[in-house]
Amino acid sequence: MALTSGIGTPSEFDRALLVHSARRLDPTPPTPEALATAPKVLLHDHLDGGARPATLIELAEEQGSYDLPGTDAAELAQWFHQGADRRDLGLYLETFGHVVALMQRRDAIVRIARECAEDLAADGVVYAEVRMAPELCVEGGLSMDEATDAMLEGLAQGSAGTELTVRLLCTAMRTAARSVDVAQVALNHRDDGVVGFDIAGKEDGFPPSRHLDAFQLVMREDFHITIHAGEAFGLPSIAEALHYCGAGRLGHGVRIVDDLVLTGTEDRGPGLAPGITEDSAVHLGRTAAFVRDTRVPLEMCPSSNVHTGAAASIAEHPIGLLTDLRFRVTVNTDNRLMSNTTMTKEFGLLVDELGFDLGGLQWLTLNAMKSAFLPFDQRLAIIDNVIKPRYGALRGQPV
Repeated sequence: MALTSGIGTPSEFDRALLVHSARRLDPTPPTPEALATAPKVLLHDHLDGGARPATLIELAEEQGSYDLPGTDAAELAQWFHQGADRRDLGLYLETFGHVVALMQRRDAIVRIARECAEDLAADGVVYAEVRMAPELCVEGGLSMDEATDAMLEGLAQGSAGTELTVRLLCTAMRTAARSVDVAQVALNHRDDGVVGFDIAGKEDGFPPSRHLDAFQLVMREDFHITIHAGEAFGLPSIAEALHYCGAGRLGHGVRIVDDLVLTGTEDRGPGLAPGITEDSAVHLGRTAAFVRDTRVPLEMCPSSNVHTGAAASIAEHPIGLLTDLRFRVTVNTDNRLMSNTTMTKEFGLLVDELGFDLGGLQWLTLNAMKSAFLPFDQRLAIIDNVIKPRYGALRGQPV
């Protein structure tokens, strides 16, 4: 594999990082109870990708004229999961039509957003940035501003009385031509709970640079940008997002691994990532080195990345290698309904398949909180008053 303007010989620093993994910092693995109660920070979660199946059934009954693929909550959940787990981003996205069709009324949007916040709080999430495309919620007569108001209202209702702080990202669809309008909606609500702007949707054939006007508007207003990049397309998508479009974070960014070459590894058999040995070394291309050097956060979503084909399996997901190399890696759910997941489940997969312990999960959680689109003082407050003390107690360390 050719690196981007390849950099010379691997450094002893990187060799040492590979051997002394950041995933394993504790003497014993975490218990399921510890994973459930550990504080979590979620930066990449789609509102329409996390609706409760029972709620969708009730909303369809209320609307009267919409037929879902099933009327039993468990069967409907299984339909969404099977429909999404097809190793192709385009096929994965097809399942969203049923949810979006039921998010055309204000009360439905408020309810789905409220239940989203309730579910995240119950999962131990202490800070979340939920994202949604307001342009998908206007078929029933709502404006994008009105749809965004409804999302914010629901998130506020669902988080009230909990430890969850939740904010909203306004997403534009990269296959459409409304990104400037969506960017303006995000800016209109920046003092109400919207903390950033995003583009999402089919990546191949729809590069970020198609939406330069929107990104330039957001940048001129000193607002935050995250971009889905490096999920279903490679390094050019990542480079455009960073260097042309002002991305402060990368949604997924899995394909940054295309700019890494590992040598001296041990073949552990099919379905497993290569094993690291004392002879292992890594070569970083210039794009990968830039992402690490500048601490660009990677919003990785292991289960979803497997379902869309961005990663072959959890055991082969690059989040482990990138953690060892100290990239600014975060772990996220993406679409809880489609991928049948929660943050606790994602934590469990990292523990079982990639050898993370509580120390490694704390490192990921701190990465996420440091990378949140929240004012600096508020980020520090959550880190110092919630994340560090809670993990310290779980790991048996002095607080």
